[in-house]
Amino acid sequence: MFVAMEDVFDPAEMLELYDSVGWEGYTRDVDRLCRGLANSHLVVTARDDSGKLLGLARTISDDEHVCYVQDVVVNPAHHRQGVGRALVEHLMRRYSHCRFFLLSTDHEATAEGERNHAFYRSLGFLSYEEKEMAGFGLPRNRPDTRDTTS
Repeated sequence: MFVAMEDVFDPAEMLELYDSVGWEGYTRDVDRLCRGLANSHLVVTARDDSGKLLGLARTISDDEHVCYVQDVVVNPAHHRQGVGRALVEHLMRRYSHCRFFLLSTDHEATAEGERNHAFYRSLGFLSYEEKEMAGFGLPRNRPDTRDTTS
């Protein structure tokens, strides 16, 4: 397996990866998914020796103070093989100079959340509460109020 930065994204390959984990919010519009990846600060992929995509992680960052890990996606066929760990550890080294290295995941009460929390804790992550922080977000379903006439 090798981890590398990428900035060109094959829609079929991205659709297959994100679909493998059931992230329908991304797979409904694969062109939008690829634009989001291209607009990320950094995208790293994990591939096997034949070049097959195993997983991907991407960040949004000012590369000075804050790094937000937007996605860590590993095809379930490759779970528990060190793929996610390699991706996140790559990002942790790359952004070690940033004061905040943050991510969000499902609530621990969900099946996926329980697994994700254990994974991130194994890498040294603390919950926002344990760091004496709070996280906030707007509801997912809200109107798009952008002015698209310009």
